[in-house]
Amino acid sequence: MDQATHDHAGTEAVFLQDIWTGIGGDAAHLARARFTGEGGLTSAFAATPIAAASVAAAGLAAAELAAARIGAMPEVAVDRRLASFWFGWSIRPQGWKMPETWDVVAGDYATRDGWIKLHTNAPHHRAAALAVLGAPPEKAAVARAVATWSAEELEAAIVAAGGCAASMRSLAAWAEHPQGSAVAQEPPLWIETTGAATQRDWPFDPARPLAGLRVLDMTRVLAGPVATRFLALLGAEVLRIDPPGWEEPGIVPEISLGKRCARLDLRSPEGKDRLAELFRGADIFLNGYRPDALERLGFGTGARHALRPGLVDVRLDAYGWTGPWAGRRGFDSLVQMSSGIADEGMRRAGAGKPTPLPVQALDHATGYILAAAAMRGLTRRVTEGLGSASRTSLARTAALLVSRPAPEEGPLAPVGEADLSEAIEETSWGPARRVRPPLEIAGVRIGTEIPARKLGGSEPRWTA
Repeated sequence: MDQATHDHAGTEAVFLQDIWTGIGGDAAHLARARFTGEGGLTSAFAATPIAAASVAAAGLAAAELAAARIGAMPEVAVDRRLASFWFGWSIRPQGWKMPETWDVVAGDYATRDGWIKLHTNAPHHRAAALAVLGAPPEKAAVARAVATWSAEELEAAIVAAGGCAASMRSLAAWAEHPQGSAVAQEPPLWIETTGAATQRDWPFDPARPLAGLRVLDMTRVLAGPVATRFLALLGAEVLRIDPPGWEEPGIVPEISLGKRCARLDLRSPEGKDRLAELFRGADIFLNGYRPDALERLGFGTGARHALRPGLVDVRLDAYGWTGPWAGRRGFDSLVQMSSGIADEGMRRAGAGKPTPLPVQALDHATGYILAAAAMRGLTRRVTEGLGSASRTSLARTAALLVSRPAPEEGPLAPVGEADLSEAIEETSWGPARRVRPPLEIAGVRIGTEIPARKLGGSEPRWTA
């Protein structure tokens, strides 16, 4: 093994240990995972190592679940190069183009004393930002308006108006910030026991460890959908629920793979009744709503677990669960600005503007951590007969990422024909191929027969 291979394998191994033990995994299982592949994403931070490590953690959780059911724990292998690609785009359209990802107003803007990112992909978030700025939805007009503000004052004003924005802070400034300090004290994963399960077992197929299990998905861009996509690839029935009119056009072809997607109006009695029925049939629930949203609708943690004793309940938010920003709206790109990642990237690159990670690694890594947490919850249900509630945040993943230096390594070789699956996926937008899965679990088939589909095309009910 040459020195470069040893160095980056060591970084991935340390990240994996941090993640796996942080979610309560047995350190003895770490020996079951190995990494292959050369090159890395070009970044000031260890983007490829955290990609490989988080995928490996999800693989170990699936292997541990298999061991709980059949007594033998399979080996896990992660191709770090393919993991890097899946942290970008796994889908490769054949004869069509992906929908636009970003709203025309979204982006980084110079203020009078720094930089700020406006996240305006949701119409109500764009409306909030434009109302504060008093500007039309035109990039140049927004830039002129932003330039008259200080970064932190504008951030506070837009957040107060119900929008999403983040001023760029340094690593040191975030460490000293009350929210950065709070997140640094949080565990990698909060884990609680919720009571005895009425059903702890199911017919188990070692080749498809999640077949026969139901996942209720109430997550949005991007970490939660990554988690539920992974669970679908292991055989779970995933039903995603969105409100009427909600769209994520730029990423739905990427993250609806393996899922059925339905809509419910939870403001209506009929919608609430249907959601209660879905909870009664769910094994896993993933929730990316703001912390008090479901509580206000009558579906708080206690209510969910009363409907489904033994539910494996996994939640995420952007900025952490303690501190003054607990519950603040946020996305990967905003957390990168707040936590010092974009500033440090700019500094190391000698650039004149914020320089984020080359992929939305906070989202993707958190997604695989959530998937691992869900499967560890299943293992606990099998072995102890208990339900669970766990939660983490994008900001906590950011703290993990910046804790380790990036290894020196060459760039990734570009995606080639051998990296793509042979199968054609007939999506709602046209035919596509996928990059091959980055994970191998001995004896397990990772894949799905359900192609990516537009939101809202399915009925809000379980198939069986």
